[in-house]
Amino acid sequence: MSPAVRIGAMVRRLDDGRTLSADPDLVLPLASVGKVLLLGEVARRLADGTLAAGQPVELLDADREVGGTGLLGQLSPRRWTVADLATAVATVSDNAATNALLRLVTLDAVRDLARDAGLRDTTVHDRIRAERGPGVPETFATGTAGELCAFLAAVAQGTWQSPQACGLLRGWLAGNTDRTMVADSIGHDPWSGDGVRVANKTGTDTGVRADTGIVSGRHTVVYAVIAAFAPGEERAAVAELRRWGAAVGRLAGAHRSDNS
Repeated sequence: MSPAVRIGAMVRRLDDGRTLSADPDLVLPLASVGKVLLLGEVARRLADGTLAAGQPVELLDADREVGGTGLLGQLSPRRWTVADLATAVATVSDNAATNALLRLVTLDAVRDLARDAGLRDTTVHDRIRAERGPGVPETFATGTAGELCAFLAAVAQGTWQSPQACGLLRGWLAGNTDRTMVADSIGHDPWSGDGVRVANKTGTDTGVRADTGIVSGRHTVVYAVIAAFAPGEERAAVAELRRWGAAVGRLAGAHRSDNS
């Protein structure tokens, strides 16, 4: 591994607890991986009935102009449902949808969710911004691989909040279209319901590549790998995430229905 790349990683197989890790308590920027916590708060509210999937939410000009990942800021409709926005955040990491949902559920509520889940060092600090300058948090979210794994382990096992909330969050993450990091080395077909299944969230920012998810094969595995790196080390960082992906694939094994 390049000395210019710092890695925080944890991989855990849920049935027997087998774990691989490297600096799992290292606090690093998460980029859009932090959106998992926002999606969790939306899932919690939908499951307990305090928020309706069909509730309309208006995109503000400030939401649409934030740029970065996503599609909604480039499309003509300005009103979307809560379910639409959550789907956009999960599938294409939509920044406009992220800010609209953060405004709806509040940043404080997302932070409370993280604390209630036992996350001490993993949280969302701010909305998405096109630029960060004086007077605003330096980054959208920070956290550790160990805490992300603990959170997703509870989601995978259906013990976080409620089975309904866990199911919603897993379903959204299963629709993620970015499988270029850890998931790239996991033998799966993202367009098929058969075989090994991956539900994940990735994050990309200057100097950061991150990926966290749940893999269901012969075994269920949760993982989080965060790479922070110096300018020019992007390829080395992604290669390191993919190296961890190979380990995730080995721990997950073939799909349960695979007789080979």
